[in-house]
Amino acid sequence: MSIRVSKSQFKAKALEYFRLVESSGEAVVVTDRGEPSLEVRPYASHARAPLDVLRGTVLRYDDPTAPVAEDDWEAQA
Repeated sequence: MSIRVSKSQFKAKALEYFRLVESSGEAVVVTDRGEPSLEVRPYASHARAPLDVLRGTVLRYDDPTAPVAEDDWEAQA
């Protein structure tokens, strides 16, 4: 569950809310006239390991040393 505060409350105590988000990991939703305007939440890196990026991109060949006929190639124009 996230904490909801108005823009004026957030402006007055922004540093306090930043520290709360850092320590608890809970998001703070800033409202403008009662409607959600923005969300402050902890940063989460989406960086992936280089090999994870390639996972699932390699094709499997049952017989990679089998001869390939000239008609087996597909030409793209």
